Amino acid sequence: MTADRPSSDLRLDSASERVLLSTAEMQTADRLAVERGIASWDLMQAAGRAVALEARRRWDRPATLVICGPGNNGGDGLVAATELQRAGWPVRVALLGEVSKLKGDAARASGGWSGAVEPLSPESIGDCGLIVDALFGAGLARPLGGLTAAVVEEVNKRGLPCLSVDLPSGVNGDSGQILGCAVQADATVTFFRRKPGHLLYPGRALAGDVVVADIGIPPDVLATLSPRQFENSPELWRHLLRAPRWDDHKYKRGHLLIAGGDEMTGAARLAARAARRIGAGLVTVACGSAAHVIYALDSAGLITRIADSDAQFHELLVDPRRNALLIGPGYGAGRRTKRRTLAMLRTGRPAVLDADALTSFGDAPKELIGSLHSQTVLTPHEGEFARIFPDLAHHNDKLGRARQAAKASNAILLLKGPDSVIAAPAGIALINANAPAGLATGGTGDVLAGIIAGLLAQGLGGLAAAAAGAFLHGAAAQKCGFSLIAEDIEGQIASAVKEVTEI
Repeated sequence: MTADRPSSDLRLDSASERVLLSTAEMQTADRLAVERGIASWDLMQAAGRAVALEARRRWDRPATLVICGPGNNGGDGLVAATELQRAGWPVRVALLGEVSKLKGDAARASGGWSGAVEPLSPESIGDCGLIVDALFGAGLARPLGGLTAAVVEEVNKRGLPCLSVDLPSGVNGDSGQILGCAVQADATVTFFRRKPGHLLYPGRALAGDVVVADIGIPPDVLATLSPRQFENSPELWRHLLRAPRWDDHKYKRGHLLIAGGDEMTGAARLAARAARRIGAGLVTVACGSAAHVIYALDSAGLITRIADSDAQFHELLVDPRRNALLIGPGYGAGRRTKRRTLAMLRTGRPAVLDADALTSFGDAPKELIGSLHSQTVLTPHEGEFARIFPDLAHHNDKLGRARQAAKASNAILLLKGPDSVIAAPAGIALINANAPAGLATGGTGDVLAGIIAGLLAQGLGGLAAAAAGAFLHGAAAQKCGFSLIAEDIEGQIASAVKEVTEI
């Protein structure tokens, strides 16, 4: 008997606030709004007013310089300057280029500004106390250089408070990467929906507090766009978490088999504890006889089985009640790990491959990729990713890399980091944004692997298990405080689950 397997479908509502729009999708949303009768000038006015409102909310009338680019982002800045001036703020405007060369709505916005328009330069910053950065938005495609780079570097060098329009100038909206240099903002006002660059580092660190403003774009345009990237959030997968029922028994809640290493035993033990805390009914560790006592004495509720030989290991895989599998944490890289990873994959059961299970195929990544199936979850950090997907490792776009790797491998890919990306072969991708910096310590990845594997054992599909696992891992870690160690996270898992399920 195996755990009930509910639908693996996440609630990817295209109208959700968790939707992230690519820069191309945002441009399409603007166009669709205009096609539905909303004037583009009205959208620009709403955007500029939202920026001015946020400035007024955060600061008390400092001498303000609005630095404007030659496009619509600069038009938003001109509207914001006009609004702040009307509110009695001391405001100046500095423009990249000439007013006479502005076009469309940006030109109209310049007509509403009653003050002087200074040429943009580092010297134009003067003694201002606040910068409104309206140089370039999310659509910037080439690195900043020359005059704009000099202005941005001067703003950052002086540490001036800064409010950015859409995205800090110099940040790519799709990847979060810095194009040459970029503004360090205290806050960013974006419109309609956030972009991936608001959540992906280093853009996330540069954007400060991100405020999403409603500028009048109808939410139903999202259905036309069918966006495929979201911020990871419980509202997407909460309904798939399996609550214990009166007629449950341990096998109904799933039985996870973990391959336990003989030397670095702590990794598999951390994973096993996490899997049990997340709700797996049974957890068995298959280990060598030399390490058996260590595992057996670790936790009273942990099952241990000796698997010195491949034949003994295969015998443990025969029982279909062991419905989910985990290999890699502390297992040691080498031929044995290769063989046993492939044996697990041949069962077709949901499996998590982590750490050494990935590193072992560094000399033969195609052998691994050719053996994967759709319910395999790969959890590499950047180094492991480079070993398995060497052709993708040089790409700066983390979201794009994860998507391509998931498609190439036909597996769920969780590319770890402070901005972990979870991607499915069909192109759906989630960015996890709740991981605290304290997770940068040994063993925390083993805990994550155990949480995901424990959710697989309970019947979640690979994408849902990876998404829920990443979020709950971050939520539990947040409760541990600054000085957390991996062992602390286990004790907070139940509290994190309770918070998620009782919302």
